[in-house]
Amino acid sequence: MIIKVLFALLALFAILPFAVYYAGEKKAGRFKRALAVNLLSFFGILIFTTIFIFSGSAYAASNAPDTASAAAAATASAQGTAYLAAALVTGMCTIGTGIATGQAAAAALGAISEKEGIMGKALILVSLCEGIAIYGLLVSFAILGRV
Repeated sequence: MIIKVLFALLALFAILPFAVYYAGEKKAGRFKRALAVNLLSFFGILIFTTIFIFSGSAYAASNAPDTASAAAAATASAQGTAYLAAALVTGMCTIGTGIATGQAAAAALGAISEKEGIMGKALILVSLCEGIAIYGLLVSFAILGRV
């Protein structure tokens, strides 16, 4: 029963931002309200998934009914945490890359429009921003290599 309620809340959090956006008056203020609801629903989904993932039972090795099943549960929990860490590393690095590349590319285009000889230096600076995503990918591969 609780699982059905939790999935209903998850569906509500996913649909609610669209409903707020389309139900509001056709003026500029509805974008801010829809964004606020979207952020609240995002963090609601984040909390829901965190509770749902980590809601398992934990036993100490001496108190476990079956030591082999306790070890398997600990291994599965460690694997899940490693996958979560690898996904977070990759996601956050690509977000940082997008922000850095957007600002560096805009500045590089402005500099190139004033002085064309600076194009090589500008491309190097923009490509350095792309390195952030590559480093994040390497770190996530290192995390997944230990699983």
